[in-house]
Amino acid sequence: MVLRVALPNKGRLADQALTLFEKAGLKAESRVDRALVANMGSDFQAIFLRAQDIPEFVADGAADLGVTGADLVAESGRTVQELLDLQFGRCRLALAVRDDSRVKDVEDLEPGTRVATSFPRVTEGFFRELGLEIRVAPVSGAAEIAPHLGVAEVIADLVSTGSTLRVNGLREIATILNSTARLIGSSKVTHDSFKGPRVAELVVALESVIRAAAKRYLMANVPRDRLEEVKEIIPGLSGPTIVEIQNAGRWVAAHAVVDADRIYQTITRLKAIGAEGILVTPIERLTP
Repeated sequence: MVLRVALPNKGRLADQALTLFEKAGLKAESRVDRALVANMGSDFQAIFLRAQDIPEFVADGAADLGVTGADLVAESGRTVQELLDLQFGRCRLALAVRDDSRVKDVEDLEPGTRVATSFPRVTEGFFRELGLEIRVAPVSGAAEIAPHLGVAEVIADLVSTGSTLRVNGLREIATILNSTARLIGSSKVTHDSFKGPRVAELVVALESVIRAAAKRYLMANVPRDRLEEVKEIIPGLSGPTIVEIQNAGRWVAAHAVVDADRIYQTITRLKAIGAEGILVTPIERLTP
């Protein structure tokens, strides 16, 4: 039995999802371009849908699993299980007003303030929890123009860097939610005696790729009499692996998994204690 995985059909989210699955060993193979379905190995089949429709398909059982943004899952209101944070597609749903607005904070908003957004469910829920009365003006896109046309005083829109807001003369006053891409499924699938174990295996595979992206494998020849310092510099997952070098005398080889964002500092510290022959390579998958 093949498990159906709903993937976004276009955009950056689609490209990153396909790349992640391919690195996990599940490349989507289709016979024609722009196909609606594609095989991913013998156990999984990709079906390509609009990202906002994926929670519906998963909740209704038309797809066993799906990849979409946490913001879209929340807006759908459907009951699904979030199985894994895929750590791409990072953005936030932010509230923003015109630069010349006197509003500095959410608490400054008057009762009945109009908020333009394509996320009415999440936006209404946010203000309901705060006990503030607002009026939602649903829009399908280009919310940034709403305050300038008098359609609404505030917008709730997705932002990543905030540059689009600034270009359009808007400034943020609050964040409603933070979002990344998620692997989702239904409880029916995860508790199924046949599908459940395959879902668990997929989660482990994807997680190993995500974990590896933040790490590098480092090898270096280090002085034997500086090993205590080496252990401090490259502690690795459970300490560095020390390997004897044939006929090397005072030298040994140290191998360790290190943080990718600390490579510069790590190499600098190793060189300072006399390390030589330092080699750093990417890691495809990392499972503790």
